[in-house]
Amino acid sequence: MRTLTSYSRVLLILIFFAAVSLANAAAHPGGRLIVIRVANFGWNVAANLKIDGQTVGNIVQGRRYDHRISAGRHVLTVSAVPNNDMRQPTSITVNVRPGGTYIFTALWDSDHVYLRPTTLSPAEMAKLGL
Repeated sequence: MRTLTSYSRVLLILIFFAAVSLANAAAHPGGRLIVIRVANFGWNVAANLKIDGQTVGNIVQGRRYDHRISAGRHVLTVSAVPNNDMRQPTSITVNVRPGGTYIFTALWDSDHVYLRPTTLSPAEMAKLGL
């Protein structure tokens, strides 16, 4: 009987924490941010992605950034790493709405890297699993 009471307490605590987590997620809705890297980006170069000045990752060949992002205005900054030529990073602003999905492509333009909102067709996005 004593063991059953202990399990009941643990179960109630887990239910409580799950409810608090769900309430927090509902209180802070956000969107989904996906940044893909073009195939000809370079085999030995990654795209460094920053959100609001904080590095969130380096996107290497064959990978992408795909995470939740809080609602509101954000500045996305991208640069090449390694940055042997001391190229300046470029930035773009995105206004994230709850439930929205924002897809950008990291591209090269002669001497710098930049983000462009996706121009992929629905078929191309399906191929990428988006």
